[in-house]
Amino acid sequence: MATNGKTKLIAIVDDDDLMRSALQGMMKAVGWPAQAFASAEEFLKSGQQTQTACLIADIRMPGMSGLELQAKLNAEHCRIPTIFITAHGDAKMRMQALRAGAVEFMAKPFDDDALLESVRAALES
Repeated sequence: MATNGKTKLIAIVDDDDLMRSALQGMMKAVGWPAQAFASAEEFLKSGQQTQTACLIADIRMPGMSGLELQAKLNAEHCRIPTIFITAHGDAKMRMQALRAGAVEFMAKPFDDDALLESVRAALES
């Protein structure tokens, strides 16, 4: 797990303001520190990769996609358990994400409890 041992930061990368806010609120409601980013590029510039214990990312975003972010992190040997959420996924995209190490691939709208269970599993991996 990519964490410094002190914190289990949940990073949320989604271009939708309402989705970012809702996810951040959900994580904080269960006691997990969360930080939201409007783009993959913003997340990469933040330098938070080493503190991130779980990444929740949208697939389709302006600029770098969630799959491209995953590939970049993998290329940099930065293995962060990743949960993808998307309104535009298909079976091929799902398989690509899971083969590259994603822990879950969820279609929007998703079940909140299922997402929280996936995050919990990612934090314990």
